[in-house]
Amino acid sequence: MDKIFKTKVNDTFDFEISSEDVSKLDALEVSESQFHVLHNNISYRASIVDSNFNNKTYQVKVNNNIYKINIYNNLDLLIKEMGFATGASKHVNSIKAPMPGLILEISVKAGQEVKEDEPLLILEAMKMENVITSPRDGVIKTINVEKGDAVEKNHLLIEFSA
Repeated sequence: MDKIFKTKVNDTFDFEISSEDVSKLDALEVSESQFHVLHNNISYRASIVDSNFNNKTYQVKVNNNIYKINIYNNLDLLIKEMGFATGASKHVNSIKAPMPGLILEISVKAGQEVKEDEPLLILEAMKMENVITSPRDGVIKTINVEKGDAVEKNHLLIEFSA
């Protein structure tokens, strides 16, 4: 069965490419991210500049021109059609205590910019230290606890700027 891929180039041009089209492509891999492509007797140098597999986005340089390309397969299109998103950014605006415990350490300050998975604070619960990390990139709006505070489950710990 022939797979069909929908592509969008530079957020402007839409193409459908089949797995058969890809197999007919006259391309030679020069290195891990560089290729030599021959199409209609014209030679092209192509290289993958950047890729984000989760977002299905790629930057490809062809003869010194850079193109932003999105590639979607049938499953990606079905998920999008159903109202879900693959690789979507997380829109978490607050962090609440996952369980009752004691705040041992706070690693951030209000106004600080943080990256996804960066440690924010340590919550001791049931004699275990739990590192609470940032669910997304963002800026800390407020910190609603202090070191030594006892918190209950769902107690608001940290808020992000929108």
